[in-house]
Amino acid sequence: MPQIPDAAADQLGSSDLISFLKAIPDGRYRRGVRYPQWFLLLVAVLGILSGSRSSRDLEAFAKRHRQELNQALGLDFKRWPSDATFLYLFNKAHLQTFGDVFQAWMISQIPGGAEGLEQLVCDGKTLRGSAVETDDGGHRFVAQVTVYARALGVALAQKAYDTHESSERVALKELLSTLELEGTLIQADALHTTQAFFAGASPRGPTCS
Repeated sequence: MPQIPDAAADQLGSSDLISFLKAIPDGRYRRGVRYPQWFLLLVAVLGILSGSRSSRDLEAFAKRHRQELNQALGLDFKRWPSDATFLYLFNKAHLQTFGDVFQAWMISQIPGGAEGLEQLVCDGKTLRGSAVETDDGGHRFVAQVTVYARALGVALAQKAYDTHESSERVALKELLSTLELEGTLIQADALHTTQAFFAGASPRGPTCS
């Protein structure tokens, strides 16, 4: 079962995403900061869920929903964040901590919390448009391995890798080693279900299927 990061440990009694986002340290310089980090991260999450794929998309989303966001959150922003604001945020934000905190928030949505994560599903995919031809005539590309929580129907953790530098087996082993797996059923492709693969992946010994 995934471990709860320290940054969000105090929020476990809450299911409010904003409370979790406020637990993330702000990596930006204070001078010239107009929008709180939690607000920008919230807009980014909502925008991505609504189909935004770039910083310009997020600016358009924030512009389109400025009044609704002000009303719902008790704010009074006269302008919306620009695409440069989001680019600066992503450049300075503690993205690993954001991933951990967002994971903790998702776990908080499960009745019983982490205790309700009895089954995790692993899957690997190639990122579209990432393939490039190598000098020897072969191809290299960026792939991603993901661990899904069946109870939530969402991804709990992800790891991307270059196929010229790593493999799905190595990436998944590294990913699972960050999770608390005692008593958890792991579903994965056949190539991962060898004893050699799981040896050392976690001292808590997951069950694979």
